[in-house]
Amino acid sequence: MILITGATGVVGRAAVGLLSEEGVKVAAVTRQPSTADLPGEVHLANGDPSRPQTLARALDGVEAVLLSPRAVGSATTELLSLAAERGARRVVVLSAATVAHPAGLRRFADHFRAVEEAAKSSGLRWTLLRCTDFASNALAWAPQIRATGVVRGAYPEAATSPIHPRDIAAVAVRALVGDDHAERAYVLSGPESLTQQDKVRLIGQAIGRELSFLELAPEQVRQGMLAQGLPEDVPDRLLGSLADYARQAGPSTDTVRQILGRPALTFEEWATENASAFRL
Repeated sequence: MILITGATGVVGRAAVGLLSEEGVKVAAVTRQPSTADLPGEVHLANGDPSRPQTLARALDGVEAVLLSPRAVGSATTELLSLAAERGARRVVVLSAATVAHPAGLRRFADHFRAVEEAAKSSGLRWTLLRCTDFASNALAWAPQIRATGVVRGAYPEAATSPIHPRDIAAVAVRALVGDDHAERAYVLSGPESLTQQDKVRLIGQAIGRELSFLELAPEQVRQGMLAQGLPEDVPDRLLGSLADYARQAGPSTDTVRQILGRPALTFEEWATENASAFRL
């Protein structure tokens, strides 16, 4: 059985679906089973991964764990220790490309680095998936696009190679079900480097509407996000990385194709699949 933390997130949900399609038994961790909306054959593990003891029973019979740092919080070491005690053999960590390719404020990469070190020290066979920005992060623009057709933000020329969450999940599944990728750290990216303006253009093509990007000063963006009630870490994380990617594009790799034997999915494909989120 495979235990998925962050099972209702974009990567976790996709991993649950892929494993289920392959006939692999899955325990999907969720704090709210009644609203999880996961395949019926999936076992819903009612618990809080940031409090690992709530998952003690769910870990019985688990062979591998997909670890989402966002879901687990500061409890990585405790959760993996408990998993190892219960007989688990492997852990796959959803990490960040900034561990290997620094960008933005160091404390955010240091958080992922600490999670990686906990996995390496756990006694489990580990695989680290250092991901570039998720294509699905563009959903944050949806309200602006629906309302005005204009995305307001800083650093329009900041360039990254956004990765489709389904590709992350597909690579994770390969590492979860066998030892071929043990003790490996992969930087996963999409197939092409795109500026923020490029992404807005591609979303516009997907919905058949001309969109534009209006550049604002970084501090104006920061104050706007804080006024929405977002914690300071959110603009700190976003603006710090965008400032660096405006100076030098983020990393691009061919790792997804090498592991999956097919090209990585494009941002254009993601935008087409999610066009309804941006339409009026």
